[in-house]
Amino acid sequence: MITNPSRQRALRGHKPTRPNPRAANTAEHQAVLAWRLTPRDKWIARMLWEHRVLTAHQITALAFPSFRSGRMRLRELYLWGVVDRFQPFVTVGTAPMHYVLAPAGAAVLAAEDGMDVKDLGYRHDRVFGVAHSLRLAHTVGVNEWFTALVDRARHPRPGEQVELATWWSETRCARHFGDLIKPDGYGRWRCGDLQVEWFLEYDFGTEALAKLAGKLAGYAALAQATGITTPLLVWLPTSRREATARRLLARAWRELDDRRSVPVATAAAELLDPRATHPSPADEVWFPLDPPPGGTRRWALSELPDAWPHVPPPVTTGGDAGPGPDSPHPMAPPPSPMPPAAPPHRSGQSGRW
Repeated sequence: MITNPSRQRALRGHKPTRPNPRAANTAEHQAVLAWRLTPRDKWIARMLWEHRVLTAHQITALAFPSFRSGRMRLRELYLWGVVDRFQPFVTVGTAPMHYVLAPAGAAVLAAEDGMDVKDLGYRHDRVFGVAHSLRLAHTVGVNEWFTALVDRARHPRPGEQVELATWWSETRCARHFGDLIKPDGYGRWRCGDLQVEWFLEYDFGTEALAKLAGKLAGYAALAQATGITTPLLVWLPTSRREATARRLLARAWRELDDRRSVPVATAAAELLDPRATHPSPADEVWFPLDPPPGGTRRWALSELPDAWPHVPPPVTTGGDAGPGPDSPHPMAPPPSPMPPAAPPHRSGQSGRW
């Protein structure tokens, strides 16, 4: 015993195993998931399919009351083969765990939509390829931007009624508008009875600002083709870069045939108050490219319609508009940006929420 002691790792409990992709698609495993998965679990799976990759912190801010409860539930979803995960390499510190949709989760979504996994367009190798994508940081940054809005809506200020009503991914935007524009996302924010919609251009500090300004022509062409005026929000990392971008954007904006069809506002990430409990792009950080007379202040997201009185309010429908019959790749409508409400907890019952 002295010459061959038991190592500490040998004293640990049995490590649970994950189902392989073939076992995850069996009827037996799907039957087990039918009993285990909650509406929130399926909502998380749809968000991962829509937005490709979400970090553990983002999923917690979107759907869980605490990081500990989110981490425990995500571990269970990982062991059941519903989600997959990876951890990117960083030179300083430790990157958070990144989650993508796994085969069992794709099978659940396909069954809900009444189709096969092949018809859903899911391939595990392609989904996991985002781990090596050169746009991984940009994709995570865009998702963080919208996640901050959902987190703000989940923690409203006293007397405030706000909600992120719509969140379209870059992929969905490209499918609908890719012949003219390819925004990083589309969103709609509701504050009481007021709504504001926008396209997002998320600048990560790596794109040439002249190229960013050149995109205004595409947004003007889309407004002319659809007859719908949709504001464009440009998010930049620093105030200095924002000032440079505003000069180039203003020059390109003045060259448009119909400038009123492309309302533009800019903001810088460093303007967010670090002391705020839930800082988000909904705060007073926006500066319209053509502000009203005397309007030199920063505007909140819900105040931007006042800066563009000529822009009609967005049309309210019964829900998020899904792809029409002419869409090249018909899909189910995108999931709601807000997680489903937790079921009421009854005394004497153990909740899985």
